[in-house]
Amino acid sequence: MTIVKDIEARGMHHCETTALGVLLRHEGLDLSEPMLFGLGSGLSFIYWDSKSMAFPFLGGRVKPFDLTRNLTARLGLTLLVEETTSPRKAWENVATPIDAGRPVGLQLDCHHLEYFRSKVHFGGHVVAMYGYDEHDVYLVDTDQQGGAVRTSRVSLAMARAERGPMTARNRSFTITLPEHSPCWQDQIIPAIRDCADAFLAAPIANLGHRGIEKAAEQVPKWLLRTGDPQQDLPQAALLMERAGTGGALFRALYRDFLGECVQLIDDSDLRAGHTLYAEAATLWTDVASLITKAGESGDVGHLEQASVILHDLSRIERNAMQVLRQL
Repeated sequence: MTIVKDIEARGMHHCETTALGVLLRHEGLDLSEPMLFGLGSGLSFIYWDSKSMAFPFLGGRVKPFDLTRNLTARLGLTLLVEETTSPRKAWENVATPIDAGRPVGLQLDCHHLEYFRSKVHFGGHVVAMYGYDEHDVYLVDTDQQGGAVRTSRVSLAMARAERGPMTARNRSFTITLPEHSPCWQDQIIPAIRDCADAFLAAPIANLGHRGIEKAAEQVPKWLLRTGDPQQDLPQAALLMERAGTGGALFRALYRDFLGECVQLIDDSDLRAGHTLYAEAATLWTDVASLITKAGESGDVGHLEQASVILHDLSRIERNAMQVLRQL
């Protein structure tokens, strides 16, 4: 058995911030989950639907691995990413750093992980790996999935090699801090501004605040969009609240990030942005609740109420990002 020493196997709400936390704490940098999410400019929005999809998807963050790239670039960390189509090389890419005493991040499809409680395909899942033996690998996943967990080497190889939406080719990565620990506080305002710029200038209408507006227009049609509303609508709401989002489609994480920033930086625009995202987080939870009720009851009135709130959320988040962009 090979186990990296001094690993704090702490599961958090979101998979990518959980893995980042493991890798960075091992390097000596311990940041809260909201701070990791915010410094990585992780907040976004997408309304995703196509003929090939069984049901629309509401996403609240940037694309998988963009958060990691954003965070490491902003803090001046060394991010070494390996990808390969070779199963042998894929194993070498994780075993070599672990043998050298360093944990590794992995992007994979969680469907194949034996400990995973919900057997769905999602190729953008991220875990930290800190050990292995002849049969199993030792991982850190979200608190919801058990925190410190293990799965067989066979299942891990399948998860890493899976092809489909958002998958990567056996992607693994390590992070190294510079000789002098980065002054991450100096990067708070640039991270907030970059996130606001991207949110406000989204290139297509199903992204950013315009995407929330599109969701407001489409959600009332959801009972007609599905053949199984009692399954699909509560499932959509569950993904918004509990599927690694930290609640309120990642808005609770961003609210808490801004709350931490307010304690560090005295700025009226920052305080205003925090207040607006606190309001938005509450409203997103209300939307999820109404979507659940619509699926359970078949009453379109709940979706119409959700639509009204989504119109408000588009305005609130646009206003919040316009204020935060001025920092």
